[in-house]
Amino acid sequence: MANRIVLNETSYHGAGAIQDIVTEVNRRGFKKAFVCSDPDLIKFQVTKKVTDILDKAGLAYEIYSEIKPNPTIENVQHGVTAFQASGADYIIAIGGGSSMDTSKAVGIIVNNPEFADVRSLEGVADTKKPCVPILAVPTTAGTAAEVTINYVITDVEKKRKFVCVDTHDIPVVAFVDPEMMASMPKGLTASTGMDALTHAIEGYTTKGAWELTDMFHLKAIEIISRSLRSAVANEAEGRADMALGQYVAGMGFSNVGLGIVHSMAHALGAVYDTPHGVANAILLPTVMAYNADATGDKYKYIAQVMGVEGVDSMSQDEYRKAAVDAVKKLSQDVGIPADLKAIVKEEDVQFLAESAVADACAPGNPKDASLEDIIGLYKSLL
Repeated sequence: MANRIVLNETSYHGAGAIQDIVTEVNRRGFKKAFVCSDPDLIKFQVTKKVTDILDKAGLAYEIYSEIKPNPTIENVQHGVTAFQASGADYIIAIGGGSSMDTSKAVGIIVNNPEFADVRSLEGVADTKKPCVPILAVPTTAGTAAEVTINYVITDVEKKRKFVCVDTHDIPVVAFVDPEMMASMPKGLTASTGMDALTHAIEGYTTKGAWELTDMFHLKAIEIISRSLRSAVANEAEGRADMALGQYVAGMGFSNVGLGIVHSMAHALGAVYDTPHGVANAILLPTVMAYNADATGDKYKYIAQVMGVEGVDSMSQDEYRKAAVDAVKKLSQDVGIPADLKAIVKEEDVQFLAESAVADACAPGNPKDASLEDIIGLYKSLL
């Protein structure tokens, strides 16, 4: 069976990358943008950095801001209605994973109306047409949604998140501009950065991993581990490195899948509205330790690129522990909680574990995890 790689048609990287939005809009003959951005980004004038460029170029647009963290089925449905009423012919998604995921789901349903029931998009939906063209402008260095074929929607009624995987949803152009990320507060920088590290490590160890994606993931782990502390300190070099590192991780994991860190984090987000990056960061070291005996020598290379010294002289058990400890130390240094005590109620663990087992990311885990295994992992962090 052949390995498949799906990436953006075009991407721009570096400070000032958003200036090229005009170039791409004019080259593609787009007429009016549906600008999806969340209320906080509008309030703090981050979205305005893009709309000012559109205004200067005389490009038409309409802003849609009914976007919330962990976007819901209702958000998507309202977005579809608003897009259809706007007269727009393309989307500019500005924000983190929430804006991107909402835009992807809206764009897919508009061009594939037979999937108007948002739940029908779960898993690998057999859509026939590419979504409404999306120009993606990330404002967080974490989700890499601007380069992935995935999006996640929350089903409030059933208290669960569902993952949608569709090559038709990938943004046609990404503008990865670290200046759009400069206003991220310390806590958000830390949590989204640990989300990116989780993508890289899970993508590197997932069952679907192969040489090309290993290259992406190892480089992403290296970049993220050397730059996240600096980014949290709001240093320009750290911000720029994180913008790149999270994108490189996305180039990999989008094409090979993830594992039970994400499955378990999705359950936490659905039940408690836990920020996705925080959930991943808390879970990652514990799941890494659980998976260690199914990862061959990969933790050796994780430890090396994270800057652990003396790895070549370590035994397998030693370098596996060193990799887990390096992740724990980075998480601690950027202020992530060490456990789930302040988040999870013990009476919810059974439901959380059942949700995690059913999640689309679970099959990619390097080690098959039973319901009892996942219950034990949750309880170990209480």
